[in-house]
Order: sequence, then C-alpha cells, then structure tokens
Amino acid sequence: MLRALVIVVLLLALFAAATLWRAARREAQAEAEFPPEGQLIDVGGVQVHAVVMGQGPDLVLIHGSSGNTRDMTFSLAPRLAERYRVIVFDRPGLGYTDSLNDTGETLSQQVDLLTRAAAQLGADRPIVMGQSLGGAVALAWAVEHPQALSALVLVSAPSHEWPGGLGGYYSALSHPVWGPVVATLITAWVPQSYVKSEIESVFAPQSAPKGYADRIGAGLTLRRASLLANARQRAILKPQIVEMSRHYDRIAVPVESLHGTADDTVYIDIHSERLARDFPDRVHFTPLPGIGHMPHHVAEDAVVAAIDRAAERAED
Repeated sequence: MLRALVIVVLLLALFAAATLWRAARREAQAEAEFPPEGQLIDVGGVQVHAVVMGQGPDLVLIHGSSGNTRDMTFSLAPRLAERYRVIVFDRPGLGYTDSLNDTGETLSQQVDLLTRAAAQLGADRPIVMGQSLGGAVALAWAVEHPQALSALVLVSAPSHEWPGGLGGYYSALSHPVWGPVVATLITAWVPQSYVKSEIESVFAPQSAPKGYADRIGAGLTLRRASLLANARQRAILKPQIVEMSRHYDRIAVPVESLHGTADDTVYIDIHSERLARDFPDRVHFTPLPGIGHMPHHVAEDAVVAAIDRAAERAED
C-alpha cells in the first residue's frame, strides 16, 4: 500500500513538473511568434501596448474578451487608417498591456488607463469604438469621461443586466485558489484544434475569415496571466454594467450602435435594442440581420459606415 502511494505521489509530481514546464514553454513560444505589433508606452508606471496607424481624425479601437490588438489589426484598422489616425490598444492584462491587479480590472480602471494612454498619444477627444466587452469599456469611457471623446461606436456591446450566472469556465478561472491551477492546465495542454473550434464558435453562424486563427495570436490569450485577467474581468462585469446603465444620460456624444440579430453571446434584445429604445435621440442603431457576434469581421462594411457616420455626427 505504501509503495503504491509513493508511486502515485511521484507520478503526480512528474505530471505537475511537466505541466509547469510545458506551460512556460508555450508562453515563450507565443510571445516569440506574436511579439508586440506597436509601441509599448509607460502610462503612470503601467506598460500599455498601442498600435498607431494612418492620418486623420483620432479613432480608438478596443477589442473584446480574450482578445488583443491583432483582432482589430487583422483587417479593420488598416482599412480605417486610410482616413483616420487609428489607435488600437491591448486592454489591461491582455496582449502586452500590464494587468492592474489580481482581482480583475474594473471598467473604470480600464478606462482611466486607456484615456490617459490616448491623451499621451495626442488623442484628447477620439472617436471610440469597442466590440463586445470592449464595447462595455467604450460605454464606460463615454459615461465617466464624457469630455474625452467625440463620438461612440458600439459593436455587439453589453449594456444592460442579463439573466443567468457566470458559467463553469469563468467561475473556475476566476476562483482565487483554483483559478491559477486551471489556467496552468489550460496553458499547458489545450490542443490547437480546440482553440480553432472555439474561434469558429465565436463567429457562428458565420465563419472566421481565412487566416484569422493563425494571425490572431491565440497563444497570447492562453498565457496563464491573460487567462486569469480575462476571467476576473468577466466575473465582475455584470454588477458594473447594472450600475453603469443607471447613468447613460451622462453620455454627451453621438452614439452609433451595431448588433447582429444572430448573436448568441451578447443578445441584441437585452442590450442594443434597449439602449436605442431608451435614448432614441442620441443612439443610431443598426441591426445586422443574420450576423453573429463578430460584425467587425463579417460585416466590416457596416462597421466602417457606422464609424464614418459617427465622425460626421461629431462634426455637426
């Protein structure tokens, strides 16, 4: 019996050592394969990764959950750079922007950092576009810093309370004890085939653009620190949205909102339709029939048109 116990302990120790080694190796590979695209700037002692391209009115693009700058620079940012000065940020804890804490960056903390980063890059009143969770950050930008932007563009953005709980994945990863263990196992052992299938599920009912899965740098998201930061942000999101929704009357800029009718990640009726209904004089809402959660890729023309409308409205 004692011998069997010793063997089990040794096997567990070997598995733990192999898992830690493999996780570290995969993280190093991801960073070597997908280095920073842009510049690393110091904002009050915090490293922020920003990609800046083009000339024209300032436009900030904010990626969603589990993302990084490469989601926006895959196609949308270069196209917009033909007539805008585009700034794409990694949100805190993701990509190459530092995490701010180990409990989950609030929307306010993210916005405070990004508004300062934008100002440091010379963009005092940019147009701000955010997708999905990045849309919630963009909303917070408009609510909490109404004088620090000229227009707001929301794409598949959560804006109101939704039913249901957090779910097993985010509950496990955001747990203060088990989260780091789960993150290490995911970093070390999740297969690339699973990653690609998850990417496709995010785009459903459309498919991801050709080359997207290879370009997005999913390995950056699968680093332990990024997995934990993303989960912790998601775990604290709903109560912040509920509180923020009480203050949308503070938004003082034109708002363009787009949402796919087939989005089963952020539901159009709970969020964008309600926001447009509550503020019809301020929000110009464009439903996208049959489109899922990623309009900035699968309905790019509509997103570009909304940004152009926001720019025109900002000048009026």
